[in-house]
Amino acid sequence: MRLRLLGLVATMTVLAGCHSAPTTTADNSGSGMNSNAGGTTLTPQQELTQQVGDRVFFAFDKSDISSDAQAILGRQADFTKKYGSLTFTIEGHCDERGTREYNLALGERRATAAKNALVALGVDAGRLKTISYGKERPAVDGHNEAAWAQNRRAVTVIN
Repeated sequence: MRLRLLGLVATMTVLAGCHSAPTTTADNSGSGMNSNAGGTTLTPQQELTQQVGDRVFFAFDKSDISSDAQAILGRQADFTKKYGSLTFTIEGHCDERGTREYNLALGERRATAAKNALVALGVDAGRLKTISYGKERPAVDGHNEAAWAQNRRAVTVIN
């Protein structure tokens, strides 16, 4: 029994020594994949969403860029420089309160504010477009402040 256990441990040790982590290289071409710390390959959109941050949030009835949003937009600006051939759409969103027309205008102001911040950080305006969805595409369902706070946003997506 001991011999069998020793053999199993020795086999596992040899197999563990044979495993090597995949080597990754940075892809600066603007159209490839990137690997994260876990070794899994991410598309640029996944990298934007999971590592950079694809959205910024706004206070009720506001389109001002907060300091938290400015930090995220700074990372987004760096991301756009890394992937120089990509273009982006910034989607403006609102919570469910207000009329459809009012929220479409507010969503546009939010998307434009995020775009202007990116341009101020050196992103070519020609690579960015905006669209407002108003209250039509909530990220979170609910009729309370927690849900509304998640829906007041501008989301950057790769075209």
